Amino acid sequence: MDLKGRLLGNRYEILEKIGSGGMATVYKAKCHVLNRYVAIKILRDEFTTDEEFIKRFEVEAQAAASITHPNIVSVYDVGVDGNLHYIVMELIKGKTLKEIIVEENGPLPWKWSVNISIQIASALEVAHKNHIIHRDIKPHNIIITEDGVAKVTDFGIAKAASNSTITAFGTTIGSVHYFSPEHARGGYTDEKSDLYSLGVVMYEMLTGRVPFDADTPVSVALKHMQEEPKPPIEVNPNIPKAVNDIIMKALKKDPNLRYQTATAFVADLQRSLKEPNGDFVNNSEYVGDFPTQRFTPLGDEGKNQKEEKKKKENKFIAFVKKHKVISSIVGLILLFAISLGATIGISNSTRPKDVQIPNLVGKTVDEAKQILEENKLIYVEDGTEYSTEYEEGQIISQNPTYVENRNIKQNTEVKVVVSLGIETTTVPKLKGLTKDEAEETAEKSKIKLNIVEETSKTVEAGIIIKQDTKEGETVNAGDTVTVYLSIGTGIKQVAVTSVFGRDEATAKQILESAGLVVQVEYDEDSTKDNGVVLRQSIDSGTTVDEGTTIVITVNKLTETKSGTVKINMKSLTGYKDKITETVTNEEGEEETVEKDNTPKDVKLRVIAGGDQVFNSTVKENSTQTVNVYGKGTISIEVWINDSKVITVDMNLNSTTEMTIE
Repeated sequence: MDLKGRLLGNRYEILEKIGSGGMATVYKAKCHVLNRYVAIKILRDEFTTDEEFIKRFEVEAQAAASITHPNIVSVYDVGVDGNLHYIVMELIKGKTLKEIIVEENGPLPWKWSVNISIQIASALEVAHKNHIIHRDIKPHNIIITEDGVAKVTDFGIAKAASNSTITAFGTTIGSVHYFSPEHARGGYTDEKSDLYSLGVVMYEMLTGRVPFDADTPVSVALKHMQEEPKPPIEVNPNIPKAVNDIIMKALKKDPNLRYQTATAFVADLQRSLKEPNGDFVNNSEYVGDFPTQRFTPLGDEGKNQKEEKKKKENKFIAFVKKHKVISSIVGLILLFAISLGATIGISNSTRPKDVQIPNLVGKTVDEAKQILEENKLIYVEDGTEYSTEYEEGQIISQNPTYVENRNIKQNTEVKVVVSLGIETTTVPKLKGLTKDEAEETAEKSKIKLNIVEETSKTVEAGIIIKQDTKEGETVNAGDTVTVYLSIGTGIKQVAVTSVFGRDEATAKQILESAGLVVQVEYDEDSTKDNGVVLRQSIDSGTTVDEGTTIVITVNKLTETKSGTVKINMKSLTGYKDKITETVTNEEGEEETVEKDNTPKDVKLRVIAGGDQVFNSTVKENSTQTVNVYGKGTISIEVWINDSKVITVDMNLNSTTEMTIE
C-alpha cells in the first residue's frame, strides 16, 4: 500500500518509505504543526487484526515514550488513523551500526567501539531503571548519527520488567545471533539479557564477526546455550586485555555471572579507556540469585507449577507440529533446557553460602583482611594508587563493589585498591612556554592548568606571561596552577588601504572608517591634480593597531597673484640732492661751496620670479613703481647699470606691496 502523501492524524504528511522491520514499516514524514521532519512507524497490515500484536505495539510506544536519553531515539507521539496504528519518532540522519561494520569489512577501532558501547550501555541503564527491557539489542537497531552519537532504536519487543518476561520460543522476535541463552531457550529474561546482547554487539564490532554462527537459527540458538565463545582477543590480537575481559564477562551463560547492571558495565568500559591492559574485570564473581528467581529441585514442583509447565509444553508442541521442518532440532533444545534446569536444581544444594558484601572502602588493610576472613571471603590486593581522599594504607575501591543487601558466595575473591596517600609533585617552569608546551609540561608534572587570557604589549600572543605558583614549589599531584596566556595587545588590528590619488575628503573617510586617525599635510606638485593625495605615511597592506595615526600629504597648488614694488633709486644709487665743491674766490682763496646735484640717467632692470618685469633708463634720484606677478613667494632682483644691487623675497599670499630701498 502506497502511503505517500497521506496525512495521518490531520498532522503528519507521509513523504517516503525509509525502512521496514518485522512488525512495522518506517516512513519519513513532515509534522505540519511543529514544521519538522519525523519518522513514523506504522504497524503492518497483517497484524492490525491481531489483538496480541496491537497490544505489543502499544506497549512499545508507551515504553519508549516513558524514557528520555540522548542515546535513545525519542518518541514524540502515538496514534491511530483508521486502521493504521502508528508511532511518531525522532528522525535520525546516519547509518546503522550494522552498515558500518559491513562497510569496514573487519574489526572497528577498539577505542571507538568502546565509546559506542558506553553510549549504548548508558541508554540501557536509563531504560532498565524505568523497568524497560529492550530484548532486541543488535547492530541493526543502533543508529550512529553524523556526529558519531549512538542512538538505540526499535523497542519492538520491549516490555515493562514488571510484566511477564517469559517469551514462548515460537513467538520470539529479533535476531538469534544476538540472543542471550535464556532468551533463545524461551525462558526468563531480564536486564542482564540485554547486557549479554550488548556483549555480542561488542564482539562483532571488535572482530568483524558474531561469536556464534551456523546454517540455521536453531543451530545458532543451541550454540548460545551450549558453547563457550572464542575469546575475541584470539580473533583480533589488537583488542586490549581489559576490553576482552569485559566482553567475556558479558557473554557468561549464567546471568548471575554477567554484569548485574548497565551501570557496572559502563563503569568497567570507562575504566578500560584509562587502563586498557588492566586486570580489574572480575570474571569469577558470582552474585546472589535474582530476588524473585528460585530453582526448585526436580520432583518438588507444586500443583500450579505443574499446570503452568504443562501449558507451556503444549504450546511448544503445537509450535513444533506447525513447523515440522525444524521440529527435531527444537526438540533437542527442549531436552537441553530441561536437563539444564535439573542440573541447576541439583547444584543449588552444594553451592557455597551467600554472604553480604562488606563495605571495605576507607578501612585499613588489616581491617579489610579481618572483615573478609570473618565472612570467608578472599582478600586480593589489585594495585595501589595515590589518593587525596584516603590516607596511606586505606582501601580506595573494591571489586565487587559494596551494594546494600547484595550477596556474593563465600570463597569469592574481593579485589581491593590500596591508597598510597597524597602524591606530591614539583611545579615546573611554565612562563615563556606556548599553550601546548605548557599543557604537555603540566601533564608530565601531574598538575592541572587554569589558563587565563591576558593582553600584553611586551609578550607576543600565545606565550605564557606568568604563573601564580612559582617554579620549584611542591604541590599535591592534581592541584591546579593558574597561568596567564598572552593574547597580544588586545587591540583590533587594521589593514591599511591605499588612498593615493583620491581627494582629501574621500581619503579621510576611507581611513577613519577603518579605525585610523588621519592627519593631513599639504605639498605642491604641479604635475598632479590639485587636492589629491600625493603620499601616505603607512604603506597599503600594512597591519597596524586600531587608532594608529596616519599622515596623508595632499597636493595644494598656489594661485598666481600680482603685487607692486616701489624702488627708491636714491638709496640704491647713493644720490644726494646737494653736493659740495672746492672753488677759488675772487680774492684767490679756496673755499667750499654747496650746489644742486644734477641727477644722472641710470639703467634699471627688475627680475621677479625669474621673469624680467622692468628694463628702462631712469633718473638716479627717482622712485620707480614696478608691477610683479607670481605664485606664493617670489624672488625679486634689482639690477642697476648691469650690476645686481639687491635681492629680496616677496610672499604674494600675504602682501601685495613692497618698498625696496
